[in-house]
Amino acid sequence: MGDNENSATGPDRPDDASQAALEGATAPPPPAPPECPHCGLTLDRRPTHYDGHWVFLEPGVVVAAHTVPPRRRWILTPDGRAMNLWDAEPLPGAHCRIAHRAVCPCLAREDAPSWITALRRRNDHRAQRLFDVPDTWGLPDAG
Repeated sequence: MGDNENSATGPDRPDDASQAALEGATAPPPPAPPECPHCGLTLDRRPTHYDGHWVFLEPGVVVAAHTVPPRRRWILTPDGRAMNLWDAEPLPGAHCRIAHRAVCPCLAREDAPSWITALRRRNDHRAQRLFDVPDTWGLPDAG
C-alpha cells in the first residue's frame, strides 16, 4: 500500500479542513470570544472531531432531531465535541443541537421549517438590542 492524500500529517488533513468548512465548523478557537462575527450574539462554541475546528451552536436550543433538516443536526459526544449527523436518520425520541449559522439573522436565508424561521427572527431582535441605543441615552453636553 502506498501513501495517499488522506494520510497527510499535520494539524489538518486536507479532507478535515474542507469537510469542516462544508459543515460550518468555522468558529474561531479560544481564546477568541464566542461571538458571531456577523450578528454579534454570544454563542455556544464547541470543538468538533475535525482537529482544530470549532462550531458555533445556538445556545440553549435542544430540539427533537426529527424536526431538523438532514445535515443540520448536531449532537454532543461524551467528550464534549460536536458532531454533525449529516443524513443519518435520528433514533425515535433523539434530540440534537443546531448550528448558529442556520438561524443567524445576518446570513443568507435558506428553506427551513417555520420554527427555524421564528428562531432567526428572535435572534434578529436580540442582535438589534445589542446595537440600537435609545435616543434618550445621549452623551452629556461637554462644557
